[in-house]
Amino acid sequence: MATAANKTDETIVCYSPNMITTNGVWQGDNPLDYSLPLFILQLTLVVVTTRLLVLVLKPFRQPRVISEIIGGVLLGPSVLGRNTAFANTIFPLRSVMVLETMANVGLLYFLFLVGVEMDISAIRRTGKKALAIAVGGMTLPFVIGGCFSFILHKKNQGMNQGTFVLFLGVALSVTAFPVLARILAELKLINTELGRIAMSSALINDMCAWVLLAFAIALGENDTSTLASLWVILSGAAFVIFCVFVVRPAICWMIRRTPEGESFSEFYVCLILTGVMISGFITDAIGTHSVFGAFVFGLVIPNGPLGLTLIEKLEDFVSGLLLPLFFAISGLKTDISSIHGTSTWMITLLVIILACAGKIAGTLLVSLMYQMPIREGVTLGLLMNTKGLVEMIVLNVGKDQKVLDDESFAIMVIVAVVMTGIITPIVTSIYKPARRFLPYKRRTIQKSKPDSEFRVLVCVHTPRNVPTIINLLEASHPTKRSPICVYVLHLVELTGRASAMLIVHNTRKSGRPALNRTQAQSDHIINAFENYEQHTGCVTVQPLTAISPYSSMHEDICNLAEDKRVALIIIPFHKHQTVDGGMEATNPAFRMVNQNLLANAPCSVGILVDRGLNGSTRLAANQVTHNIAVLFFGGPDDREALAYAWRMSEHPGNNLTVMRFIAAEEVEPAERQSPDQNGLTVETENDNQRQLDEEYINEFRMKIANDESVVYTEKLANNGEETLAAIRSMDHSHDLFIVGRGQGVTSPLTDGLTDWSECPELGAIGDLLASSDFASTVSVLVVQQYVGMGPQSDGVATPDSPGHGEEQFANTELISHRSPQAMFNPQH
Repeated sequence: MATAANKTDETIVCYSPNMITTNGVWQGDNPLDYSLPLFILQLTLVVVTTRLLVLVLKPFRQPRVISEIIGGVLLGPSVLGRNTAFANTIFPLRSVMVLETMANVGLLYFLFLVGVEMDISAIRRTGKKALAIAVGGMTLPFVIGGCFSFILHKKNQGMNQGTFVLFLGVALSVTAFPVLARILAELKLINTELGRIAMSSALINDMCAWVLLAFAIALGENDTSTLASLWVILSGAAFVIFCVFVVRPAICWMIRRTPEGESFSEFYVCLILTGVMISGFITDAIGTHSVFGAFVFGLVIPNGPLGLTLIEKLEDFVSGLLLPLFFAISGLKTDISSIHGTSTWMITLLVIILACAGKIAGTLLVSLMYQMPIREGVTLGLLMNTKGLVEMIVLNVGKDQKVLDDESFAIMVIVAVVMTGIITPIVTSIYKPARRFLPYKRRTIQKSKPDSEFRVLVCVHTPRNVPTIINLLEASHPTKRSPICVYVLHLVELTGRASAMLIVHNTRKSGRPALNRTQAQSDHIINAFENYEQHTGCVTVQPLTAISPYSSMHEDICNLAEDKRVALIIIPFHKHQTVDGGMEATNPAFRMVNQNLLANAPCSVGILVDRGLNGSTRLAANQVTHNIAVLFFGGPDDREALAYAWRMSEHPGNNLTVMRFIAAEEVEPAERQSPDQNGLTVETENDNQRQLDEEYINEFRMKIANDESVVYTEKLANNGEETLAAIRSMDHSHDLFIVGRGQGVTSPLTDGLTDWSECPELGAIGDLLASSDFASTVSVLVVQQYVGMGPQSDGVATPDSPGHGEEQFANTELISHRSPQAMFNPQH
């Protein structure tokens, strides 16, 4: 017998226990009269509706929870359910029991996962500030909820005022941690101090909400004496203690039994998944909600490979299929038409405004105590308003326990959706982190002073990229005179999963195992670089993580480069070498990131084609020998490549070969083109570049005249074929080619080489060296020099462009970044 609030108080539904599957349409059966086909149809409807809404709301940057709740409301009695035929066919009362059961199973496992992902020690490490903000942001809304309960509470609702206060208070004061994490990533605030505080406070808030929820449920059994409530609370505490002191050691024993790096046996995983059910059963029998048991059970599972395995096995199925069911059920219970009268709607609006204001005021007060700017305090307060799962659970429990009637339930659901929905747009408009666009001059290697710090931003997708990059940095010759500052940026794709978000939250150095694969990778990458930092002098390493969709990842990289004022960004090529020496694409999206980065970078960029750069003999850290070759054709990118190689040649272990290619007809004085206006400018531009090349090469040759380890040769060539032959003839002792991308430089030397290039973003020569058929195992670094923003930069003072006073000349200085004085800024 299922009860459903169907305008009458109690509705009794009769089930036919054997009507599970149909005999088929041909037997004259209507599949929707049977519980299984009906359930499958409902599930499909729910998932399809929520997915469509996710797509619709994506441009408004709304979190997924919103589309799930709205999807439920749409299918429920508020919108589609108004059509009685639809309601009785698709969501008849008899189907409620199956739906509720499945939704709660999904919820059980989802909260188990939330428990597994939640890191209690992170809460211990959060510090006083986050704690204070969490408490501040909980007390005020709780009080407001309490006051409102007196307005909403009706005398005939056979239940005590206290419980009602507790329920409304908890519902208004919780913050949804997983939803907040998604919103922060959307707004690109996750790496900021503000983001960190928000995450920590939300974690603490989440924990408090659970404790309060357990109390609310225990006290919600309103028709019995207070003694029963006491027993509920005591036995709940006993269950938690049992989990911590019995279950956790047992699970630790399982982990110890499994050797490092092996996968966990099926038996253990099944045991744990059954354990979720059992703990749910126990807590339900005690009288708290079954979800509470699953959550506690998830909390006691130690972070590490086991948690990772469980998350990977369950996450997509649970959060993709079963969880939307729970939200749909909440939506089906929400009947917006039950909110009668303007006064009630005004109250709803008031609740929304006051609860938001309460959160913001509470958070703002605390943040002002800690001397944070007002704007940041308000933003934090807004962010703490995210509602999600816990809120919905509180409301559902309240509805089941008859604490909330239809009207208050509908009001609270609307409040939750509105409060979460307005966050992203408002935060985007009020909080713009101060971008410090101080124009800085040293945006290229060629411009960097030989005795100043050399700043590099290294982007890493997977640990596979790390060894070559470290060897490249080691070859870049860090010295006391010119130390290298490396910013290591681990690029992580922002997926719909909460687990990917947590990676930022865990502070390093805790020596604790990672929460998920992304974080395990991050740990490996960071450890490798920190290790390198300890073993080499004059290098500082700062690890960072960028979590964003691949389409906008280049913005993160560019902003960071601008912030940290780096001279060079190194990013891996999107293909890696296979065992047989060919090149295959790691992930096509990486290519898009690289192309966007080349187009928008605020400094020079190097794309590293990684074919291993191990150095022929490794003697000691400072004695690695590398044979580096630069192919110089002319143009700004090639000068930048030469500048980098020049820096490397100072390293006692490096040998440098510079091969300059000269077009045969350039040797005779080139004839001027017809005095056609365009032709002339192109010609003078080319002459200009040629002159800069000559000056730079001459300066280079003067400086290296006595250096045994540097060889300079010139090659005459007429066309692409001769160039190709010359490159192939270079002895195979090199382990790194550095070439310019050669963008915008047309030269007879590369004629015909671009006709069948696979990756035009590497330029003609880079593409040639990176292709699979170029028989060699040499890594290639393709360099593009930063060229100012050109005249179309609406008067933004780009580095080296004239100041605002001389703006009228800005157009004449098209090649501002390559102005001749750069050449006489001797590097060494």
